[in-house]
Amino acid sequence: MSGGATTATRAEYCVVACAEAWRDAGEVLASPMGTIPMIGARLARLTFSPDLLLTDGEALLIGDVPAVGATAQVVEGWLPYRQHLALVATGRRHVMMGASQLDRHGNQNISCIGDWSRPKRQLLGVRGAPINTLNNPTSYWVPRHSPRVFVERVDMVSGVGYDRAAAAGPSASRYHRIPEVISDLGVFDFETPDRTMRLRSRHPGVTVDQIADATGFALTIPDEVPYTREPTAEELRLIREVVDPKGLREREVPA
Repeated sequence: MSGGATTATRAEYCVVACAEAWRDAGEVLASPMGTIPMIGARLARLTFSPDLLLTDGEALLIGDVPAVGATAQVVEGWLPYRQHLALVATGRRHVMMGASQLDRHGNQNISCIGDWSRPKRQLLGVRGAPINTLNNPTSYWVPRHSPRVFVERVDMVSGVGYDRAAAAGPSASRYHRIPEVISDLGVFDFETPDRTMRLRSRHPGVTVDQIADATGFALTIPDEVPYTREPTAEELRLIREVVDPKGLREREVPA
């Protein structure tokens, strides 16, 4: 680690991987869902994506980058629900959602487990997942990678994957894009000829076999799988001292 910084934890590698999803994004709205994606978006704003738009989680655009849980001191504007939807519909937003289930094509389920007409478990519901996936870049964060989440076929489609977007035609596929899936084990994308999930990098301490065993479908696995980029000394300082001094990241992905 450059600068003599303490070795990064798994959670901090996840933070940096999430931040990379917004690298050089320009003036788009970051909508991180989850503690580590929130830390990642703020880290991106403080480093390689200074034009990234952040909110207070409700209806205000903020001009500073407060610690997670702290109140912003600089307000840049008001973002009512109507304007938020306009940003979604025009693609000026990159959301990082959670997923109760994900399949090889990137279809996401946050609605129910089991048959939708008589589910075993009711979840959040479809919410804004369809319009998110068809109108602006949508990445996913999974804090506990397992075959229960990475499944062969989702029980209900909430967020639209590459196969369903293509089947629906240009109106669905024109702006559809899933840049990244990040889990506590690695980073994944869909840069394959058939747009199915590929292992892009693994976090230090994680083996390719471990990831394959924790995935309920056959991943595309390159011959050489690099490690996820390590945080720089300055990034670690920002994570630990500025954005997440209470260490909330370690609760989401324990060491």
